[in-house]
Amino acid sequence: MKILYGVQATGNGHITRARALLPALQQQGIAVDFLFSGRPKQQLFDMDMFGDYRWANGFTFSTANGKVQKLKTLSKLQPWQFYRDVSQLNLSSYDLVLTDFEPVSAWAAKRQGKLSVGLARQYSLRYPLAGKQSASWLKTAISCFAPATHLLGVHWQPAFPDLLPPLLTSVVAAQQTAKSNNQPPFILVYLPFEQTRRVINWLKQCPSWQFKLYAHVNELRTEENVTILPLSRTAFPVDLQQCSGVICNSGFGLCSEAMIAGKKLLVKPLQGQIEQAYNTYTLVKMGKADQFNQFTPEPLLNWLYKPAAEPYPLPDPASAIASWLKQGCTTPVSELAAAIWQQPN
Repeated sequence: MKILYGVQATGNGHITRARALLPALQQQGIAVDFLFSGRPKQQLFDMDMFGDYRWANGFTFSTANGKVQKLKTLSKLQPWQFYRDVSQLNLSSYDLVLTDFEPVSAWAAKRQGKLSVGLARQYSLRYPLAGKQSASWLKTAISCFAPATHLLGVHWQPAFPDLLPPLLTSVVAAQQTAKSNNQPPFILVYLPFEQTRRVINWLKQCPSWQFKLYAHVNELRTEENVTILPLSRTAFPVDLQQCSGVICNSGFGLCSEAMIAGKKLLVKPLQGQIEQAYNTYTLVKMGKADQFNQFTPEPLLNWLYKPAAEPYPLPDPASAIASWLKQGCTTPVSELAAAIWQQPN
């Protein structure tokens, strides 16, 4: 079996899912080619495991100061380039297209009548999660952006019959490395949509605590109680296991990893991004995170003094998903999801 795996690269959570699922696909003997879109190719990093992957422009949103910039987003759309990318993507050699909310591969599969599976957090937003009513237009918008024959949403609870647990990379190696590093307590910070200088100044208002801030910098440096580090897919998971808590935007992947690892969460949703609004609402409703919207010291201090969180174990769906794909997606999604949630954590 050979599949094309399209990955939306706007945020790192989609790529994290691909990293988690790829070994299970390979164990099933499935050959996988990747296509990434939504981020300039030169901004992708630590991509060796994906081999000679394809890249397309796709669609993404522009942000500034923690907010989606709607007009700038619209001005950067390249519909004719998107149409060319979809038209030129030949899927004749593939048995199936798997899309993590990646629109080029999704629309190419739809146009060519190819069996396709959508696996992404966004597909869960078709439902009123944690009691929050889904916007009336959202279900249609999600299906139009990246359509697929079968839709697999991911969520933190088995709230609806076709929702699966998060797909996350194995944390065993990171846990073992973290145990061998006797670091002083620190808070892990990742706020990529915010101004780095603003975040640093905010953290420095709490000099009694140590912070590790991962940001778009070229080399490590320290400012008082804040250590600023370049992005890394090897160092970051270790620090996630070692830290006392996590401050981040409301991206699904990192919040999932923090919850499973038993880290308390302080989240700032990206303003204007509906997925992060839903994620924040659900996390707060579940009692798994505190929310802040402004860089003032009060919410930070209140959260820092809160006790540690308990781990939130979830079953790993990777092997079951890979087996289901290999068998041609013949089992109903609801049966697949039910079997996964019944697995031991």
